[in-house]
Amino acid sequence: MTKAGNKGGSLRDKLDGNELDLSLSDLNEVPVKELAALPKATILDLSCNKLTTLPSDFCGLTHLVKLDLSKNKLQQLPADFGRLVNLQHLDLLNNRLVNLPVSFAQLKSLKWLDLKDNPLDPVLAKVAGDCLDEKQCKQCANKVLQHMKAVQADQERERQRRLEVEREAEKKREAKQRAKEAQERELRKREKAEEKERRRKEYDALKAAKRDQEKKPKKETNQAPKSKSGSRPRKPPPRKHTRPWAVLKLLLLLLFCVAGGLVACRVTELRQQPLCTSVNTLFDNAVRSLRSHEILQWVLQTDSQQ
Repeated sequence: MTKAGNKGGSLRDKLDGNELDLSLSDLNEVPVKELAALPKATILDLSCNKLTTLPSDFCGLTHLVKLDLSKNKLQQLPADFGRLVNLQHLDLLNNRLVNLPVSFAQLKSLKWLDLKDNPLDPVLAKVAGDCLDEKQCKQCANKVLQHMKAVQADQERERQRRLEVEREAEKKREAKQRAKEAQERELRKREKAEEKERRRKEYDALKAAKRDQEKKPKKETNQAPKSKSGSRPRKPPPRKHTRPWAVLKLLLLLLFCVAGGLVACRVTELRQQPLCTSVNTLFDNAVRSLRSHEILQWVLQTDSQQ
């Protein structure tokens, strides 16, 4: 037999007031659904069966006040066993329990407990003590509850410590990440500044090159008029006119000197000098030869008349 009947009606047949006796039923598992349908069964006897575990939904039977699980093969209780907050009497005699779930500390209504004949952890076994009479079983319940509360508090402190360690580790990771991000931002900022400086230098170089290019045409335009229309390139033509004028001036100067010499030799007392005598002779001969020409004679006559 694996269950105490297949229907809830068979369990009702076993219900005696508020007590349901399923002991010696050769059960391998607890009929939780059928038990949940019987909220009046506040006293449940599951002793002397073949139960190795209790399903987690068993802890939903919060109406239970007295529970007998003795002489089974239970190796552990569900983690949320503490949900059975109305439980006052619990018999776990002769099972295979080593420890109790931490939630056991929530069984604040528990007044009676038997943990004999279980391979309990030495610390838990010492706390539980014997349960040979009513007084010892009540002391067992009280001591085990206090012990489990202490274990729960220790575990809570350990959990808080782990959480604090995790928070500190998370803060360190965040600080490290922020430092890394700040370093990356600084690196990007420096690279951006370097890129901006490089572009500025390129801009200044291009601008300087443009200014140089603008200056060169100005110099060429300033030099071009000198080469095309300046006085230096056009000086040769005036030089062609300057040379005859210079020659003419020189001839006029010579003529003026000769005329001055003739006047001096013919008018002044120098006419008696040998040089002046020769000059006067040459002048007279030249005048006679010129008079032989008619035109010159006419010019001379006109001149003499004037």
